[in-house]
Amino acid sequence: MKIAVMGAGAVGCYYGGLLALDGHEVTLIARAQHAEAVNRQGLRLERQDGSVYVKMWASTEAEAARGAELVLVCVKSADTAAAGAALRPFLGPEVVVFSLQNGVDNAARLQELLGRMVIPTVVYVGTDMAGPGHVRHHGGGRLVLGESPASAALAETFIHAGIPTEVSDNVQGALWAKMILNCAYNAISAITRLPYGRFAQFTGTEQILRDVVNECLAVAARLHVVVPGDVPEAVRQIALTMPKQCSSTAQDLARGKSTEIDYLNGYVVRQGEALGVPVPVNRVLHALVKMLEA
Repeated sequence: MKIAVMGAGAVGCYYGGLLALDGHEVTLIARAQHAEAVNRQGLRLERQDGSVYVKMWASTEAEAARGAELVLVCVKSADTAAAGAALRPFLGPEVVVFSLQNGVDNAARLQELLGRMVIPTVVYVGTDMAGPGHVRHHGGGRLVLGESPASAALAETFIHAGIPTEVSDNVQGALWAKMILNCAYNAISAITRLPYGRFAQFTGTEQILRDVVNECLAVAARLHVVVPGDVPEAVRQIALTMPKQCSSTAQDLARGKSTEIDYLNGYVVRQGEALGVPVPVNRVLHALVKMLEA
């Protein structure tokens, strides 16, 4: 397939790299320093079993998505509107668009901007950019796709590339389950500048995580969102399965970049205010990250 990755940061580079290794024609749309490095030497994909350089093309322009059969949108939530506006002139009538983003409303926002179906996708992966054109994988990699006429076939494409993938009839609930994990871990990792396994050892952290989860679930229930699985247990497991991972929010702050906190704990705060659901712990975490961001 001809595939374009809009927003080739850590997530986009990881999945784009795996698809390119499987023989697909992948174009990364990335910041200049990353695009230059990829075009010069290929994408360096570092995993626990070693590194490989993946030959592919990268561009800084959305026009590079012209002719793509599949577009993976991996930009930060704050950049969704700009990415949609940039992509719209270059998308053919048959292209399939996936939103591989944090938060719960990016696919809907993109769909309105593009005037076409956008399939929400839940991403469970730990990655970071170790340098220009160098993505580092820490763990995970599973995707959960929303239902669409193309989802089943594309799930097989991803699986063939070594990406565990499933199609869900409750992708909104799955998006909320992922957002709750982010609400629990992202802000605390950013505020303490510690990886998950380290800050989880401190007295009181377990109760804070429990409070965050309960507030999020209360908001979801008022919105009639059915959140699948045992969310409190899933949150507890993150510190055990990804102990060395620092959150994307922590990584953004360390680089002096704006974060996605408005679309995580901030989203829960806004919905809680609108619905009359108290969310004091999410409010404090959101406020503290905004202070650090400023």
